[in-house]
Amino acid sequence: MQAVIATGGKQYLVATGNVLEVELLDDVKKIEFDALMTIDGDTINVGAPLVDGVTVHAEILGETLGEKIKVLRFKAKKRVKKLTGHRQHYSQIKITKIA
Repeated sequence: MQAVIATGGKQYLVATGNVLEVELLDDVKKIEFDALMTIDGDTINVGAPLVDGVTVHAEILGETLGEKIKVLRFKAKKRVKKLTGHRQHYSQIKITKIA
């Protein structure tokens, strides 16, 4: 069985055992998501907005960092430039059960 969940303004297609990197979540061990859509073989259930009685259980494995993004600011007439970087924080989750 597969399900579509929403977290951090994005939607993810998940199955049991998948490991995902999602936007940073609170520091808890287990978390539940409501399913927006489920796929079970040839049967597709689309919720309005959620599928009744289906929740996706996940456990948080840890926190990771994304790739570094470099930002260059340059003022042409002054010939001044400044280089900064940013690394986004992500939570790594593992889908344990879709019920």
